[in-house]
Order: sequence, then C-alpha cells, then structure tokens
Amino acid sequence: MPRTAVVERVTRETRIRLSLGLDGTGEATVCTSVPFLDHMLDLFARHGLFDLQVEAQGDVDIDFHHTVEDIGIVMGEALKRALGGKEGVCRYGQATVPMDETLVSATIDLSGRPYLCFNVPLPKVKIGEFDVELAREFFQAFAGTGGLNLHLNLEYGENVHHIVEACFKAFARALDGATRLDSRITGVLSTKGQL
Repeated sequence: MPRTAVVERVTRETRIRLSLGLDGTGEATVCTSVPFLDHMLDLFARHGLFDLQVEAQGDVDIDFHHTVEDIGIVMGEALKRALGGKEGVCRYGQATVPMDETLVSATIDLSGRPYLCFNVPLPKVKIGEFDVELAREFFQAFAGTGGLNLHLNLEYGENVHHIVEACFKAFARALDGATRLDSRITGVLSTKGQL
C-alpha cells in the first residue's frame, strides 16, 4: 500500500496543492513563490528521501508569512494522511547534521501529541527576501497539524543560512527515521495500542 497523500488548502490568503510520498527517492517539484522556502523544501525532500510536489500561491506581495505557515499546515496534514494508523512505523527519529561551522539536531516522536521545542535562536534578519523567523512558523505549523513532537536544537553555528538549512536537513533525516517501517513491529509502537 503506497504511503502517499495529496492535500489541497484554499483560503483567502493562499492556494496550495501538495503531494507527499513517504517511501520515495527524494524527487521534488516545488514552486511556492518564496525562493528560499523552495530551496529548503527541495533539500527536505532530497535528504529525507521523500517525494514532494508543492504548488502554492499566496499573498506574497504583502508578506511570506501566510504562505510559509500554510505550507507547513498542509505538509503536516499530508504526513498524517500518508501515515494512516501508523502501523509498523518506528515512531522515533533523530538526526544531527553539520553544515560547515553549524551543527543542528532534530528529534521526533510521531506520538499524535503535537509539540515544538525550537532551541534555535535566530536573529531578526532576512535571507534574500525571506524573514528568518518564518522558519519557526513553518516547523510549528507542521508539528501542530502533523501531530508530532519535534525538538530542534542548534548546538552551535554562526551563518544564518547554514543554521536554517541544517534545521531542514536534520528534520528531514529524523522524519525519515521516524516514518520508516520495521517488520518487527506489530500494530503501533505504543503500550496504549494507538498513536
């Protein structure tokens, strides 16, 4: 059974269509009108080995906030749908990723209890036209809608681009580990019998 989902979201601020395949090869087609986010989603797919297609239009003439947050919401919903009842998934994932002078770790629990712990102090600056503080908004929206417990920790780093990129790469690798199937797991990996 393919673990894929297609989600559409239309509001007065954004129009998004997204397809996510958990057992992919890292192929991505991304067009969000937010160039830095396109880059982050492309490397998310590549490093997590997810197949991802995103088409998004938003009120980017006002701000990137609505588009970035809504894409996080849609990706979280796609993850939830693709996982189904979470039978056989490893549930937990962890990855630590270096990028030059930067080191970031991501730890995930697909518990169904959304929580974001974002220990990544970021200055209020821009990378190109992208407000760096929107990275946190993306992860908050993804974790909240996807029902995952996500801890992102900046161990050290100086270059803001490297820090944000390492966050997305570590997140992708940790999510790949958490969503991986293990034939030894019967049902879900919980003493409660559900996640």
